[in-house]
Amino acid sequence: MKISLSGWCIVLLLVSALVPPGDKPTKAMPTERKIRLLVLTDIEADPDDSQSLIRFLTYANQWDIEGLVATTSIHQKTRVAPETIHQLVNTYEKVQPNLLKHEPGYPTAATLRTKIKKGLPVYGMAGVGEGHDSEGSEWIISLLEKPDQRPLWVSVWGGPNTLAQALWKIRKTRSAQQAQQLYRKLRVYTISDQDDSGPWIRKTFPDVFFICSPGYSYGQATWRGINMETSGANNDVISDSWLAEHIQQGHGPLGAAYPDVAYGMEGDSPAFMGLIPNGLNEPEKPDYGGWGGRYKLYTPAFSQTTDAFVRPNWPKDEPETRPFWTNAADSVVSDLDKKTYQSNQATIWRWRQEFQNDFAARMDWCTKPYAAANHPPVPALAHADHLTVKSGQVFHVNAAGTTDPDGDSMSYRWFYYPEAGTYTGPISFRPYSHKLYDLPVTAPAVDKPQTVHFILKVTDKGAPALTRYKRVIVDIIPN
Repeated sequence: MKISLSGWCIVLLLVSALVPPGDKPTKAMPTERKIRLLVLTDIEADPDDSQSLIRFLTYANQWDIEGLVATTSIHQKTRVAPETIHQLVNTYEKVQPNLLKHEPGYPTAATLRTKIKKGLPVYGMAGVGEGHDSEGSEWIISLLEKPDQRPLWVSVWGGPNTLAQALWKIRKTRSAQQAQQLYRKLRVYTISDQDDSGPWIRKTFPDVFFICSPGYSYGQATWRGINMETSGANNDVISDSWLAEHIQQGHGPLGAAYPDVAYGMEGDSPAFMGLIPNGLNEPEKPDYGGWGGRYKLYTPAFSQTTDAFVRPNWPKDEPETRPFWTNAADSVVSDLDKKTYQSNQATIWRWRQEFQNDFAARMDWCTKPYAAANHPPVPALAHADHLTVKSGQVFHVNAAGTTDPDGDSMSYRWFYYPEAGTYTGPISFRPYSHKLYDLPVTAPAVDKPQTVHFILKVTDKGAPALTRYKRVIVDIIPN
């Protein structure tokens, strides 16, 4: 049976896992080196920074956290609030021992306190240049010069002028060769442009890896997929009532510290959600798509959109001067109404149920023993994750060996992700069955080499249901 897939092809299988539940955390941590990650946050400008930091801390074992730096933004021009970061780290300290019952690697609060820094209480480019060093900017330089070959990811939740000052000083005080080596270690994701130093960085340092929805309007930004109420998306899991039940109430001191939504839930979280090692996210390849959205490398057209989300007193935008990772659209068939939606925000909201459930489970970990909480399944493949086949060849994508640490039954859902590859036409699956985890696929006819991405979603039957992924990349060559 041939099925044309502009959306998802679903294959569900209910099975019982073979691993019995335990009472201690498993060693199911990523085998690859952890990402080095530093946060710049205009915390206290809006409750959403505190919300995002609480989510961030429940994933603190997933990365090497290198810094938590308080900054300004267009919403908070003359103040930085490191004291709020300290307060939330103090609260994290109360639940960190319980988090360790579920997964290893959670840093101590004492360790995190040494990483809390502050930028200048000055807005944008007024805080960049001679005499504008801060403990935050100096800390960034020291991290870049650290003898560690891993890239440094900078997750920017407010204005990036503390980073801009570090780059300004590197350019002034290091040799061109030394500076270039440091620039190339950076990976920057900014939640739009929240001061005028973001555009300056992009134009002045063309070799810096940069992800952003640019400009002075939030209306078309990709990150809004986390909290925008829209047709096709699961809006229930971002509601006040859902947050109260699954995050704030009955989940210990960290949940109680999660503030109510004022403008939008966790607008800053997409700046780090794509870095969570869940089997779907590929941080160095933003065009693959993941929990933090999907982005393409190009020079965006100049636009001065005027809509309800334009920020007051924003300086005049100018055309971008080089390619960077920015907005890309996915075509998504909604699980709710089975209609197809296409937008750049859909690259995030398509995963909303899954990442909200994941956060809810980690909030459970703050208070519950291992046996009383749910833990994510561990997907496996019976073959390599990169295959080469010829046009017309029948091949299989097979999830044999997948397990669940709690012994939960699991559902398997395969889908074809056309936007992540080069081939976007129909794919033939035969025979088609709702009970196949070993899925036969017929490679389409191509007249030049093409790449197709298949995503395996494994979701357990625990509460809340948790999902992990495997990505299979298939290169199709002509006969």
